[in-house]
Amino acid sequence: MTLSQTYTARAGTRGLAQDLGGAGATPVTVLLCGVGGQGTILAADLLARTAQEAGYQVKLSEVHGMAQRGGAVTTVVRFGSSVASMVTDPGCADHIIAFETTEALRNLPFLKAGGDLLVNDETIRPLTALTGKVAMPSEAASTLKGLGARLVSATRVAEGLGNAKCSNIVLLGALAKDLGMDETLWERQIEKRVPARFTAMNIAAFRAGLAYDSDEGGKATLS
Repeated sequence: MTLSQTYTARAGTRGLAQDLGGAGATPVTVLLCGVGGQGTILAADLLARTAQEAGYQVKLSEVHGMAQRGGAVTTVVRFGSSVASMVTDPGCADHIIAFETTEALRNLPFLKAGGDLLVNDETIRPLTALTGKVAMPSEAASTLKGLGARLVSATRVAEGLGNAKCSNIVLLGALAKDLGMDETLWERQIEKRVPARFTAMNIAAFRAGLAYDSDEGGKATLS
């Protein structure tokens, strides 16, 4: 299934885009990937809405199969002063945000040379591996680290806050450090999109991601 949406900057906010890092005449492409149940789509929606409020034009595309049963979920968000196309070819993503290591490896061809590879240090066995159709990659985390990935213990951090399901928001906070959009914009969207009883925990998860210090990796070194 594929779904595309376009978010247009709200009136009165376009001028902000010129003052923010991360996007301008050349759109920024962020690919988020994981499996069903990890909150990949929510994270992408929060990114898209935050970029919109910051004054950017935003386009979002979702591709997912058996998401309800742990199938792969991939979402692409592009934002900038003008976004003409949703096309994301191999080697075009500025950032890949992977919610587990196997999907990080599978989507690696989409990352541009020198792009940012941000990965939750967790491995989930996909349906194809559980049914024996494919073999799990060995030492996925070590491979990703060798490629320059930034590994974030997002699930462990979220568990420490009381709910492992907030790991998607921890990763979003770690991403936010690189995108130059004000923290208050992100938290405002969390307040709007997350049920009230979970708002405080998700904001805490976002702030934990912002504060997370990963000394492993940086820009990906792809050959």
